[in-house]
Amino acid sequence: MAGKHVIIIGAGLGGLCAAIKLQEAGHSFTIVEKLDRVGGTWAQNTYPGVACDVPVALYQFSFAQSVNWSRAYPQGAEIQAYADEITDRYQLRPNVKLDDEATSAVWDEASKKWTVTTASGASYEGDAVIGALGQLNRPNWPAISGKENFQGAITHSAQWDHSIPMKGKRVGIIGCAASAVQIIPELAEDAGELVVFQRSPNWVIPRRDVAMSAQEGALLGTNPELAMKLGAMNREIIYEQADEFFWQAFKWTPEGRAAYNQIAVNHMEAQVPDASLRAKLTPDYPIGCRRILISDDYFPALMKDNVTLETAGIETIDATGIKTVDGHHELDVIAFATGFETTGWRWSVDVQGRGEKHLNDVWKDYPEAYLGITVADFPNLFVLYGPNTNLGHNAITFMLERQVEYAVKALDGLGETGKAAMVPTKAAQDRFNAQVQDDLAKTVWADPACNSWYKNEHGKITQNWSSHTRDYAAAVAEVKLEDYELI
Repeated sequence: MAGKHVIIIGAGLGGLCAAIKLQEAGHSFTIVEKLDRVGGTWAQNTYPGVACDVPVALYQFSFAQSVNWSRAYPQGAEIQAYADEITDRYQLRPNVKLDDEATSAVWDEASKKWTVTTASGASYEGDAVIGALGQLNRPNWPAISGKENFQGAITHSAQWDHSIPMKGKRVGIIGCAASAVQIIPELAEDAGELVVFQRSPNWVIPRRDVAMSAQEGALLGTNPELAMKLGAMNREIIYEQADEFFWQAFKWTPEGRAAYNQIAVNHMEAQVPDASLRAKLTPDYPIGCRRILISDDYFPALMKDNVTLETAGIETIDATGIKTVDGHHELDVIAFATGFETTGWRWSVDVQGRGEKHLNDVWKDYPEAYLGITVADFPNLFVLYGPNTNLGHNAITFMLERQVEYAVKALDGLGETGKAAMVPTKAAQDRFNAQVQDDLAKTVWADPACNSWYKNEHGKITQNWSSHTRDYAAAVAEVKLEDYELI
């Protein structure tokens, strides 16, 4: 059975995982990456304090463990280094095309091939395409008027400008969610004055991050095999904790709701003695409704004398700073920590399938995929981190591994049938998504009080998986050819 040639769009962790597993299964690949290095979101996001909020024991791939970590929660630069490490370990670089963004992917019904074209004009032909573009890579700039009039410096968490001096400056940061809680403690150390503009507060639970000493790292290096074994045991414990216990906060069990609400309340009360400040930091929506933040140093940073929490709504930005509904803050620097475009599902690549259907048009209002991986009318297209595969708990790397395994099994099975391509039936896709939405209706995200990036403008939850990750693993364990049209 001849292997397939697969074009992988994106050299983040998902794309690298796909390349490794395709290679092991006897398929060939070409990775097309817009950045000048591998790593994806970890190559792009370099803001102060950038780190993963999942323990490294769980975040690294199960088949590609490393001992090159300095903390329980990996720093962004270390994850970037890990991406380089596995790229070299599995000898992927000869097939990685860097610094050239894929602009289109077109399916040809006659040849049963995909052609991927890049910004430089390069063209790659493959039997299949794996879309590993991720979700968290397009900066979200909120619609605040007057930004162009500001005479100071402006930066964004997703495109951090390290040339902007912060020492002793008057800095305003807009946002207080996942990126912001990592940036704010860093800025609080340097800025002369830091104003945190909070639209709405978030629930925060302890991180309990610990550093690994150089001596501990050296000791692990004396017996890498044992270190990997211990790491696997630790990984299993953390996985079970996240998948079983943490999930209860999102499944909205009385026990999970009460437990994690109290954990968050206790954390705030221990770190914020000022009752009036606690009132400003207490959300008015249920825990789990939005992303639960994990931080040990966010609240202490807000307690510093040079830090002000501003909860009045922003009216406009002018030449000298930010005007709120009840005042004005003069600033030298404005930092936007306002996250990414997520719910729109607008890929930067124009993917064209059968009948000249464009994926961005198909996904415009109600993005759906079968198992979050394959899409009706797009033969031999496999999506990583697709609709309804995001998590509020556990590690996305677990999901990526399962999705890649599924794609490889599908290509292997396709080869055995003698057919050139496979595409999920609309009936199978509809059936899967109906079940997902039915299950999601029983979670906290369906609460009418919940407004988050997990939902689109129509109120449909398009981002999150609806259950344990072990349930997802079971759902994608077998490729059911009866759910596909083979062509």
